[in-house]
Amino acid sequence: MDDLDVNIINLLQLDGRASNAKIAREAGVSEGTIRRRLKKLIEDGYLSVIAIPNLDRLGFATTAMIGIQTEPGMSEKVATTISELEQAHYVAVTTGSFDVFVWVGTDTAENLGSFLREQVGVINGVQRTETFVNLSIKKRTSGLVI
Repeated sequence: MDDLDVNIINLLQLDGRASNAKIAREAGVSEGTIRRRLKKLIEDGYLSVIAIPNLDRLGFATTAMIGIQTEPGMSEKVATTISELEQAHYVAVTTGSFDVFVWVGTDTAENLGSFLREQVGVINGVQRTETFVNLSIKKRTSGLVI
């Protein structure tokens, strides 16, 4: 990866729908160069173009981050099981006080409670959860500038 690749990634983080022509203009290279570089960045696993949903606008009035402590050796299995649940929009295995973090969206606080009790709490390996209800979201992009 060189400076042009980094620039392409940074430009896409600002506007994931930017055309190859727009990126080329801003980077000072040809559209063909951008097309080839972008294809290679994706093929080599440096970049994945995804949509980050605005859960509020999609009818999920209650969004939350859930920290999950698991039994020893169970974090990967728990994370995989949770990633298959419809309400889970982001699942990560982590270090620190929690082994797994999950970003969820539900239409009501009551349904968040049901999700925690009936879907997360019953997963083999889940020891404890702590839920952090989002009051507002200030940034929806990864924000990583490389």
